[in-house]
Amino acid sequence: MKSIDELILRATKEMIVKFIEMGRLSPSNLHESFKDIYATVNDTVKKNVNKAVSSNDQQN
Repeated sequence: MKSIDELILRATKEMIVKFIEMGRLSPSNLHESFKDIYATVNDTVKKNVNKAVSSNDQQN
């Protein structure tokens, strides 16, 4: 299984590509957008992973 960080990076990359394809994002401002999208995906995934682990621990 791939690490969570790899999956977060892959999801961020796919979102960036889609935004560029749709014309919502320009390659000229990719640097700022990538950091913002990565941070959002990272925070969301890690919060949900922590919740899932906590929930699983409480069930056991």
